[in-house]
Amino acid sequence: MRDILDQLEQRRQAARLGGGEARIAAQHKKGKLTARERIEVLLDEGSFEEYDMYVTHRCVDFGMEGQKVPGDGVVTGWGTINGRQVYVFSQDFTVLGGSLSETHAQKICKVMDMAARVGAPVIGLNDSGGARIQEGVASLAGYAEVFRRNAEVSGVIPQISVIMGPCAGGAVYSPAMTDFIFMVRDSSYMFVTGPDVVKTVTNEIVTAEELGGAATHTKKSSVADGAFDNDVEALMRVRDLFDFLPLSNREKPPVRPFYDDPARLDMRLDTLIPDSATKPYDMRELILAIADEGDFFEIAESFARNILTGFIRIEGQTVGVVANQPMVLAGCLDIDSSRKAAKFVRFCDAFNIPLLTLVDVPGFLPGTSQEYNGIIKHGAKLLFAYSQATVPMVTLITRKAYGGAYDVMASKHIGADVNYAWPTAEIAVMGAKGATEILYRSELGDAEKIARRTSDYEERFANPFVAAERGFIDEVIMPHSSRRRIARAFAALRSKKQDCLWRKHDTIPL
Repeated sequence: MRDILDQLEQRRQAARLGGGEARIAAQHKKGKLTARERIEVLLDEGSFEEYDMYVTHRCVDFGMEGQKVPGDGVVTGWGTINGRQVYVFSQDFTVLGGSLSETHAQKICKVMDMAARVGAPVIGLNDSGGARIQEGVASLAGYAEVFRRNAEVSGVIPQISVIMGPCAGGAVYSPAMTDFIFMVRDSSYMFVTGPDVVKTVTNEIVTAEELGGAATHTKKSSVADGAFDNDVEALMRVRDLFDFLPLSNREKPPVRPFYDDPARLDMRLDTLIPDSATKPYDMRELILAIADEGDFFEIAESFARNILTGFIRIEGQTVGVVANQPMVLAGCLDIDSSRKAAKFVRFCDAFNIPLLTLVDVPGFLPGTSQEYNGIIKHGAKLLFAYSQATVPMVTLITRKAYGGAYDVMASKHIGADVNYAWPTAEIAVMGAKGATEILYRSELGDAEKIARRTSDYEERFANPFVAAERGFIDEVIMPHSSRRRIARAFAALRSKKQDCLWRKHDTIPL
């Protein structure tokens, strides 16, 4: 019996060593943790239950029969984050560069299937050189099996990807189908074709960092939702995000203890809006004033900065926030901000997370570039996402809400439950100056008359009361009472139920 137990321990030791001490040292030299160390940081201490520790590949070509390592380049299993269950796979770059083989893929598919059955999220820690070339089509088939599961569980369980090393070729499409992607600066990259192929085909000379590094994907492409300085910071922030999310679409988001009075008044909000309609202000100040303890987990912070998306808590309950940011492009909606917000709204709706929309939008960004690149179609994505959402929705208009952008930003007409406005709100087809120049085109030569007409238009329409008179705004509230009124609105909506017409699936304008 003792011999058998010793053999088991030896097998475990071999599996834990991965590619061996030299390769582990090389991983550390790059400033990266190993696959197992990453899991230890991510999960609660002692909570990890590993599966398939002894699995090895079955390839015998190209001398591979002599290169078998227990675990085959990926560590899989489940554990807890602050006591809540989560399934994890962590690719091990020390084993054949973390390349994906048929059995490697089967291990990932197994934990994804189990996560779907029990209703728990999946977090993937990606650090892989791509498909294992020695296995040919078997490796490609493995990728496809993973992709299919990403699609099948989308909207059923949250999926989070953390890119902690290379992720190239077909490997990028599994993270791309997950709900959130985070990267590590200077040590991770994603691209479909690498710098060498790009140079051969297009004659462009580009580094891996420029082509697919964290800065590229958080600021330009919007592939990634955030970037962090090192492995530990990335994993700790994923823990923070996890605390906002429900385990599955069958559950409500978690409720956390809170120590912030829901009826708290914030008098500084009464002076947040500048006297000049053209002067910007930081919408984050309002978000932090509304949130419990001023805690705001921002998503895609560096991309489309004219709109803010992220999670807060109100009375300990998770709320998704979408807010125009007047500090950037005056808060206009454009292609990038519409896509960013639409994706976030659809995620929140899929996982029963209420939505708070803070509106200060002068309209859609004009210009040939926007029109040629499909602002109509992309703007429709956000409109579609809000129209389809059935979670509790509260909207607060702080200043401008002009034209079609007013409709799109969770107006009463497309399904918001409670719509508030500050006294400074201006709800109209367009700004007073533009409207006057159209309505009184014949008087454009008379500056005094136009000034008077503009003043009349502002008095008539540059306020929230026309909309309030029609019931499109439920109440015009004092800015300092925003947290209290929004908290009460969400409390009233907690039992909301809304049935939808039967369909196989929608045809969102992609």
